[in-house]
Amino acid sequence: MNIKKSFLFFTLIFIALFGKGQTVNEKQAKDWLINNKGYIASIKKSADGKDIILSNGLLKRVFRIQPNIACISYENLSSGQQLLRNVKPEAVLTIDGKKINIGGLYGQKEQAYLLPEWIDAFTANEYDFQFKSYSVSEIQPYIKWKQTFWAGNIKKATGKVLTLNFQSNSLKGIDVAVHYELYDGIPLIVKSLSVTNNSNHSIIINRAINEILGLVEEESAVVGTPEQMQKQHGIYIETNYAFNNSMRYDLSDQTTHWKADSVYTSQVNYNYETPCLLEVYPEKVTSIKLQPNEVFNSVRTHELLMDSYDRERRGLAIRKMYTTVAPWTAENPIFMHLVSHNDEQVKSAIEQCAATGYEALILSFGSHCDMEDTTAANIKKWKQLAQLAHQKGIKIGGYSLFSSRRISDSDDVIDPVTGKPDVAAEFGNAPCMGSNWGLAYINKLKYFLENTGFDIFENDGPYPGDLCASTTHPGHSGLGDSQWKQIELQKGLYHWCNEHGIYVNAPDWYLLDGTNKIALGYREVNFSLSREQQRVLNRQNIFDATWEENPSMVWGFVPLTRYQGGGEDAVLEPLANHLKDYEQLMMQYYGAGIQACYRGPRLYDTEKTKQLVTQTIAWYKQYRDILNSDIIHLRRADGRDWDGIIHVNAHLKQKGLVMLFNPTKEKITRTIKLPLYYTGLTTIASVREKDNLARKYSLDRNYEIELPVTIEPESYTWLVIE
Repeated sequence: MNIKKSFLFFTLIFIALFGKGQTVNEKQAKDWLINNKGYIASIKKSADGKDIILSNGLLKRVFRIQPNIACISYENLSSGQQLLRNVKPEAVLTIDGKKINIGGLYGQKEQAYLLPEWIDAFTANEYDFQFKSYSVSEIQPYIKWKQTFWAGNIKKATGKVLTLNFQSNSLKGIDVAVHYELYDGIPLIVKSLSVTNNSNHSIIINRAINEILGLVEEESAVVGTPEQMQKQHGIYIETNYAFNNSMRYDLSDQTTHWKADSVYTSQVNYNYETPCLLEVYPEKVTSIKLQPNEVFNSVRTHELLMDSYDRERRGLAIRKMYTTVAPWTAENPIFMHLVSHNDEQVKSAIEQCAATGYEALILSFGSHCDMEDTTAANIKKWKQLAQLAHQKGIKIGGYSLFSSRRISDSDDVIDPVTGKPDVAAEFGNAPCMGSNWGLAYINKLKYFLENTGFDIFENDGPYPGDLCASTTHPGHSGLGDSQWKQIELQKGLYHWCNEHGIYVNAPDWYLLDGTNKIALGYREVNFSLSREQQRVLNRQNIFDATWEENPSMVWGFVPLTRYQGGGEDAVLEPLANHLKDYEQLMMQYYGAGIQACYRGPRLYDTEKTKQLVTQTIAWYKQYRDILNSDIIHLRRADGRDWDGIIHVNAHLKQKGLVMLFNPTKEKITRTIKLPLYYTGLTTIASVREKDNLARKYSLDRNYEIELPVTIEPESYTWLVIE
């Protein structure tokens, strides 16, 4: 990353955030990513009673409430950007094949911009759902998280909820509520939709668009398709309906649709294809039956307003969103991945974890723990081992595979084209979560976890969005609701784990629905490469994965024994023979605040190895708070020169911790520029290398310092900033 180029953005950010006439220190003090106190959510009526105004000092959203309700302004108060260019309905439902708007106003002729003086002349449509009332309440946790492990840099999320209530003149008994959660201290709104069937008959919800916004365009392209053009960068959208095992949200998202707006006829694109209409809905959900007295709850749309194009700043904002709405993702236990063949190996691993400072043990894939076995004998055995672990202060968990396995013709997902289970799933064969087997699978896991006292659940291959055309599976009706119902079952399991204090690793994007950690993204066959290659590749993986994810949200991988092939130069066992590699692999993960799956039969094989592991864990715990803080990216590993990252936290005594690596075979001395803006420091930084004496450095007007650093060949160093 080009640090100079990155920090040129700060000048623009400062002007956008705070305008002119303030000192740089005052501007920094008001930056919500450094100090978000004072940005308190407020929901109130305007002085003339015409509008409802949501604001927290960082964003403002305004709704005109008569003759029907509609959003008339959506403003980023940090940058001054108005995001809205025209009026759209609050949401759109298709019920029993009929499309009907929720709220909305009509009469806007120019769609490129919206003037306040036009709004009084707008009219309502009697066939739309009509606004009836609203209420304001305090934000409540989406999941009642029961914390089990260490978690840093979190606090209870607070804010206000606006609920808008609607009824239809034609669909009697169908009540709709639109919910807006406005958080304190962050430019974030979470929007969702509830449909309650208070009629005496069932209805089919074919589509639920829970957000629709006519946003200002990002670029002015005369020709080009929506796929070719830039989408709006002033707003980041994320919902809790994302899956495909890509380990990235943007590729996992199933709900965000940037479309052309056909009524916007003054746009410059000749074919009216500018992607400036945002709609949020799960595309493959086309038929959900809602019985009398049942409630349908839509996806939750997280709308985070952005004040910069700078990649680091945008990532920091997204990471702050996760700790706000999904605080469980800040839990970060120190765990081992045990490959066991018998109970004695489990007992030995428990002893090693306790002796070295580890906090948890996970029975990895290939181990002799079967969580689907709910026989009395199996439950008794694992309960006793869990009790032994707990006596030693160690949490314990197990692994279960869901996808990439065949159960039976009647239980696997059915391909909608062939009507057969052979090619339906994304990973070949896979069971349907709504089948008899799938429903029993959920119950077995809950029974095992509850009755053994296990603290961790590692679910490999959770449901990746496979459609199922079966009409005999009890968990869904047919193709149109198969994806939705299976996702709801999967989420239900993770909610249950989260609320029972059971930590969940899962390689898919259920982080907003209760899972704690996802893989940072790696190619498994790369672990058959040499240890030297693995060191560099792992640091590249860490660097690339942490732009939008906090260290606690991801796991890495360190196979202690042979994995995916490879020769002697690929493995760490025997550990005592490869202490230098073992140390650096641990330090580059722990130094990033990331837990890796140390997969093998043991953590140490000699007293010297034990001392290394113990000392490394003690170092990590000493700096745990800052190591679990935000990462600022310095230089990506390329094997040619130094690479590194810096953790920053303006609220700690230790404002920063820098990890630097030298992959070359020669000692290097470099003058390194450190960006310290997000440390909260303004004039002087006290820097010490390892346990040496500290030196003071003056920050320049870009909040940077320069210092010389010497790093031994194929080694690392670290700096503490106060």
